[in-house]
Amino acid sequence: MREIEFEIPELLSMKKYPKELFYSGNISLLDRVKISIVGSRKPTKYSRLFIEKLSSSLSNNGVCIVSGGAMGIDATAHLGATSSSTIAVLPCGVDVRYPAVNKNLLCEIEKNGLLLSQFESGSSATPWSFVVRNELVVALGEVLVVGEADVDSGTMRSVEFALKMGKKIFVLPQRLGESDGTNQLLRNKRAEAIYDIDEFVSRFSKNKVTISGIKDEFMEFCSTNPTYDEALSKYPQRVFEAELNGDIKIKNGLVIRL
Repeated sequence: MREIEFEIPELLSMKKYPKELFYSGNISLLDRVKISIVGSRKPTKYSRLFIEKLSSSLSNNGVCIVSGGAMGIDATAHLGATSSSTIAVLPCGVDVRYPAVNKNLLCEIEKNGLLLSQFESGSSATPWSFVVRNELVVALGEVLVVGEADVDSGTMRSVEFALKMGKKIFVLPQRLGESDGTNQLLRNKRAEAIYDIDEFVSRFSKNKVTISGIKDEFMEFCSTNPTYDEALSKYPQRVFEAELNGDIKIKNGLVIRL
C-alpha cells in the first residue's frame, strides 16, 4: 500500500479534498476516461446482465470503470470491465478484503487494476466509511451510472453526491415496481435512460465502438454443467457471486445454470 502524493483533478469536486488517499495496483488507471457505476447489492438478473454488458463494452473501448467493490451491481461492474480496467474504492484499508465474498475479485483488481481508499492499512469498514467511499466513487467518474436502486437506499445517497457535483446521471430503463429509485430519477428528469449501449459508449470512448452483445464466458461455461471443482478452478472469483445472486446452483457436485 502506498499513499498518493499528487493531486487528482476529479476529486476537486468533492466537498473536501481527501487528506490522505492510499492505493495498491496500477495508478495509471487514474489517467483514463472513467465512469462510475453503482447500485443495489441484490439486483435483478436483468440489471446484472445489462450492467455487465455495459461495463464490458466500456472497458473494451478504453473506458475505466469505477465502483465500490461491494456485492451486486458493484461486483458485476468490476467483473464486466475485467480486473485490468477497473478501480475499486474501498470503505476500509486496501489490505482488507471486504466484503469477504469478493476476496478473489479484489485480489485480482489489486494485481491488475487499482484499489483506492481514504483509510489506512488495517482499517475496518464502518457505517460512516461507506459514505466517504461513495463520495469518492462518484467524484472519480465523468458521469454516474445507477444500475438499480430503491428510493431509500444507500445508492441514492451516491446520487445526491452526483447532483451536488453537477454530474450527469444515467440509469437503466426498468419495469414498474422495480428499481423505484431510478424510475423516480427519470420521472423527475434528474437522470437519462440508457436505451442503446453502443450509443452510450460512443459518447465517452475515443475508439470506434465495435463491441456489442458480449457473451458471458462464465455463464456459457456453466451451461455445460461442469463439476463444482472445475468451475472453482477456472473461475474462482465468479462462482460464489453467481451462487449468491441465484444465477447458478450446486447439485450433486455439478454446477447448474438457472
